[in-house]
Amino acid sequence: MLELQNVNYEIDGKRILNDINLKIEDHFVAVTGPNGSGKSTLAKIIAGIAQPTSGRIILDGEDITELSVTDRANKGISYAFQQPVRFKGLTVKDLMRLAAGKNTTYGQLCDMLNEVGLQSKNYINRSLDASLSGGELKRIEIAMIFARSSKLSLFDEPEAGIDLWSFQKLIGIFEKMVERTKGNVIIISHQERILNIADKIIYLKNGTIEQYDTKEKILPQLLDSVTAD
Repeated sequence: MLELQNVNYEIDGKRILNDINLKIEDHFVAVTGPNGSGKSTLAKIIAGIAQPTSGRIILDGEDITELSVTDRANKGISYAFQQPVRFKGLTVKDLMRLAAGKNTTYGQLCDMLNEVGLQSKNYINRSLDASLSGGELKRIEIAMIFARSSKLSLFDEPEAGIDLWSFQKLIGIFEKMVERTKGNVIIISHQERILNIADKIIYLKNGTIEQYDTKEKILPQLLDSVTAD
């Protein structure tokens, strides 16, 4: 279980997150809200990329507030960036094997790439350089996190740069990830199809949690709001 206790985050005198109190016990939670509401900041604070100005972060009863990104990764937290990082000098196979472990076979790595809509024969030995598009890197990063089977997996707008066919495949990946790890998957997204498969939805606005409830209670309100706009 992940718990945030009175978490605040300020930068240059501006409050980005305001007194966040949150318990995430459900397997699949989506975070949504207007642009600039603090969604990406919330994910980065959970992952350890940013440190809260005040408050505590608890993972399975352990205070991880002061832990680094690396230490949190070792505790079982994975994070997929909104804009994926390019790793010069590494191939797709190298990165996947680092994530999945040395005992993972070549065939298993290929299967994971195929799962995210990439033909493994065309990508497994590719370098992680400028020859790959943002959408391709995004899918490779998702495959890497799928391979890692983390206790807690965070995704920041995974649908960005993904074509419709691949997006349908990604929905299946997230569902398989939940089933495979029995852990928690947190996805920042505006996409109705992602919100619709979440157990719970967190609605952020102006750095504050406005609602945190089941999709059955929150999604109709969000859709009505979009229709009204």
